[in-house]
Amino acid sequence: MASLKNVLLIGAGGNLGVPVLKEFLSSPYKVSVLTRKESTSTFPEGVPVFKADYTDISSVQGAMEGKDVVISMVGGIAAGDQQVFIDAAIAAGVKRFFPSEFGPYSRNPEFAALNPFILPAKTGTVDYLRSRESEISWSSLVTGAFFDWAMRMGFFGFDLPSKTVTLIDGGTAVFTSTSLSTIGKALITMLDHADETKNQYVFVSSFNVSQKDILDVVEKVDGQKWTVKHDTSEKVIAEGKRRLAAGDFAGIIDLTRGGAFGKQALGDSRPYGLWDDKLGLPKEDIEQAIKNVL
Repeated sequence: MASLKNVLLIGAGGNLGVPVLKEFLSSPYKVSVLTRKESTSTFPEGVPVFKADYTDISSVQGAMEGKDVVISMVGGIAAGDQQVFIDAAIAAGVKRFFPSEFGPYSRNPEFAALNPFILPAKTGTVDYLRSRESEISWSSLVTGAFFDWAMRMGFFGFDLPSKTVTLIDGGTAVFTSTSLSTIGKALITMLDHADETKNQYVFVSSFNVSQKDILDVVEKVDGQKWTVKHDTSEKVIAEGKRRLAAGDFAGIIDLTRGGAFGKQALGDSRPYGLWDDKLGLPKEDIEQAIKNVL
């Protein structure tokens, strides 16, 4: 694979983008950032920042000229609007495109049926990239939940201030999650292994654990018992559908939690084959990770 040295990050001001940019800044890769024209995000001194109208291909293409790699980290609903980035990347001669996959595996048919707003849009983006493989290569990184973010935001059901956890279907389903810094490291090592990761879905993990596994570590680290509440995946999923029907897109979070942490156990990437060892990713200590969060 021709050398991939110049990297452009899209969405580098978000929850995922900030730690990914930090990892790239301490790597041998030359990194720059593309943001929306109206974005107020600030970036470390010395990072080249391009502003563009995301709907205007020539505006986006201008930022991509001379870049070898484009990594898209646009969030949520915008994951379905990446074709303009791909077309601009091809026009600019970019060699490798990383679509905004992250999260759970979008080609899991049961999960896609449960979350028809985001996962099929991500699948469609890769289908489009597959149709253009003669012009550009791609790599798609599947991470499961963002571990440190999910602990802080209550996504795993842990309410840190009240020391309460809500287990779904008993909290025994194992799911895959990856810490934000490891996602950054994984992207870098995927470029280091550019030939192996070409036109591939790459699955990585920091931890493959259940809500109950996390609770055991939380109580050990915290030195006290937490209050445990119980919910069912049926109720969590029904609530997600109700919120979406009312126009509240945060309902997608309920659908994802119900599918991943409930008895369907749709958040487990292990059956697809993890690349952690192949990429030489660091082995992480869940006790230390939880200490950092608490």
